[in-house]
Amino acid sequence: YLKLIEQLKPLNKPFILVVSDADVASAAVALVKDTKPALVGADATNLDAMVALAKEHGLVLGLNAESVEEMYGLAEKAQQLGYKELLLNVGGTSIAQAFANAVEFRRTALVGQDRTLGYPSIVFANELAGGDAYLQTALAACFILKYGSIVVLDDITYAAALPLFGLRQNIFTDPQKPMRVEPKVYEFGNPKEDSPVLVTVDFALTYFVVSGEVERSKVPTYLMVPDAGGLSVLTSWAAGKFGASVIKKAIQESGLEEKLTRKRLILPGKVAVLKGDVEEELPGWEVIVGPKEALQIPRFLNELQ
Repeated sequence: YLKLIEQLKPLNKPFILVVSDADVASAAVALVKDTKPALVGADATNLDAMVALAKEHGLVLGLNAESVEEMYGLAEKAQQLGYKELLLNVGGTSIAQAFANAVEFRRTALVGQDRTLGYPSIVFANELAGGDAYLQTALAACFILKYGSIVVLDDITYAAALPLFGLRQNIFTDPQKPMRVEPKVYEFGNPKEDSPVLVTVDFALTYFVVSGEVERSKVPTYLMVPDAGGLSVLTSWAAGKFGASVIKKAIQESGLEEKLTRKRLILPGKVAVLKGDVEEELPGWEVIVGPKEALQIPRFLNELQ
């Protein structure tokens, strides 16, 4: 075990040391203490020694137990020993038991208002999956939702990582409410008084795609995002939430009229039909129809200069 750690030490990454022998744990910690490893392996037989080791080096200590009741006792004793930097291992006996433990740990702390088990949990999805890469990814998704603070995998590919990170980012979103960004003027590349103003909607996906391309263009630009109900460009336009009056109101509230010496407003290409109405609402502005696809924005902005 120690030889393996010595081989991995040059990676200079934080380690999770999974070891239950206190002497081996002490030697392992000494090898990589600068990386502040987590130490997982404290149980009823070695708790005192492991707590002392974790205390000495200021490490997070992972507790192993056969049941929720045993875990409660271990956490309680660790607290009595004066240590609260704890991590709860949900166990690896079976998927069903690990899931039940994870839920019960969280329920005890939140519903039962008992902070004894109010610590992050660690899930060894690699052990639960038994070598099945697809099951490992499915279990990771399951425990990201219920309630793994750290999920350990044997390996992770791009195909596995993409849905897991997407899931993690969307845990607290309401599927009945559109994902949206704050309606306001965003600045890219330190825009000046003659920089163009690009208009898009507050639907999060649209904003991040458009803003990414604006940033990639390297052209100093104002990106104005009016309140369009969190809908996409065509949807908000069809619903009457993204029209000339909405754009006019956003311009007036933004203060851009007073700030700019050259007033150029770029509309999304898919709502070119708004050009005439916007020109009527905003006299003195040069209204330009932009590209239909975000991918075309960098070239468009550079040619506009």
